[in-house]
Amino acid sequence: MTLEFGIYAGGLGADMEGNVTPGPPEDAQRIAERLDELGVHLVRGYVQYDDAHGGHLAAPPEPWQHAVHGRRLDLVACFRERGDDLGGWLSFLRGLLRTHGECLATLQVAEEANHQGPGGDGGSPAVRRAIVEGVLAARAEADRLGLDVRIGCNSTPVFDPAQEFWASLKEIGPVIDYAGLDFFPGVWRPVTDFPPAVEGVLRNFREQSLAAAGVPATAAIHVTENGWATGNGRTYERQAEVLEQIVRTVAVCAPELNIAAYEHFALRDADSAIDDHMFQFGLLRSDYSAKPAFARYKTLIRELGTR
Repeated sequence: MTLEFGIYAGGLGADMEGNVTPGPPEDAQRIAERLDELGVHLVRGYVQYDDAHGGHLAAPPEPWQHAVHGRRLDLVACFRERGDDLGGWLSFLRGLLRTHGECLATLQVAEEANHQGPGGDGGSPAVRRAIVEGVLAARAEADRLGLDVRIGCNSTPVFDPAQEFWASLKEIGPVIDYAGLDFFPGVWRPVTDFPPAVEGVLRNFREQSLAAAGVPATAAIHVTENGWATGNGRTYERQAEVLEQIVRTVAVCAPELNIAAYEHFALRDADSAIDDHMFQFGLLRSDYSAKPAFARYKTLIRELGTR
């Protein structure tokens, strides 16, 4: 079983307090050049819905511009609205499909809604209802437009025995086309042996989390965010080694657990000059020069990826 490979095409992320990690601005031309060289099929980008503050921020800017040369867009609609009126949110999702549907491979409804930490939508009170109503509305709109777009949602690893988060999504469990998993082994807690740790997380996600939501085995798992950051004494060489161990473990588990896609976070560092791993998730430095992990990922894509 081959994997569909992708990457978050930007560099900016969030620190442990949820603040955007600042750095040099994104360079669309350099992004395009590096994506062409890497050979990924999926480009992951984020748009943020928050009517209270106006505007819809995107990372990287206009991510749809990179869905060219055989690449398609994995677009994440983040729900950061504090209110409970979902009319604007549902219109926003339908608008994304109408505007960008032809270049979309997937539309992810909300981001890491199981927690309120960095990158998570869990601080929005209506987020679970936004996922359920959003998935149903997006599915109906995609079908109406005749689009070949997979609709899904995601979480970080959930080890709560009751699986309360995924159990609350039973209404859409049989409806979603895929379920995404964001996980970063060895970033916040030490990991000494990556393959069993990765397999354990993947197996728990399929057998516990998705089972609690009634997601069938025919709905694929997508690894939607994964990476191992440099900085704070973490070497570039070790990043390449960890990347290969994780990707190969995902590939071994893919047939049994129905894992269809792997996406790395991120293409480049937010700011390589800051010796803090929260700023250094990239395969590239913030000036777009390559770390060893860039070539390693390129090789893995050619060996294990879809043609």
